[in-house]
Amino acid sequence: MELEQLRFPIGRFVPQDQYTPAEIKTNIQIISALPSKFINLLGGWDNEKLNTTYRPEGWTVRQLVHHVADSHMNAYIRFRLALTEDNPTIKPYEEQLWAELPDAKEAQVELSLQLIRYIHLRWVLLLNSLGEKELARTYVHPANNSTNRLDMVIANYAWHSEHHYQQAFQLAARNNWA
Repeated sequence: MELEQLRFPIGRFVPQDQYTPAEIKTNIQIISALPSKFINLLGGWDNEKLNTTYRPEGWTVRQLVHHVADSHMNAYIRFRLALTEDNPTIKPYEEQLWAELPDAKEAQVELSLQLIRYIHLRWVLLLNSLGEKELARTYVHPANNSTNRLDMVIANYAWHSEHHYQQAFQLAARNNWA
């Protein structure tokens, strides 16, 4: 399998100029479903499987799950900032370095699976409460000085959710672990 396909099993995220209410609802449902999908897929995996990289020179599944927890915690906070401040500049973080910290390399995935579960409960509750005015609110990401509308960020995290789930799922399929 080609490295690009292993890295991006559902393709790269491509933002749209606008999102319909139906697309936003679907994207929120994808975000909502992630914790259960991960728990169902990884629930019986032993340390050997969890310490397997999903691609050459990639993260282990353990690091991947901890990354999703880190990323989605940051996303939830960014939403709250955008909803309570006028176009705030968010704080980026070095995800590659975070993935190398001892808790990301060694902690049981159950910790992050539960964290994802509960962050998503709060996040989805918030997302489902947003109207058109709130979905048009923005924040600035200083890494590329981009202004990000919340409806687009929802789409990005729906993609992010499925992107990382598919990395683990396709690893399981390739190794007949499913």
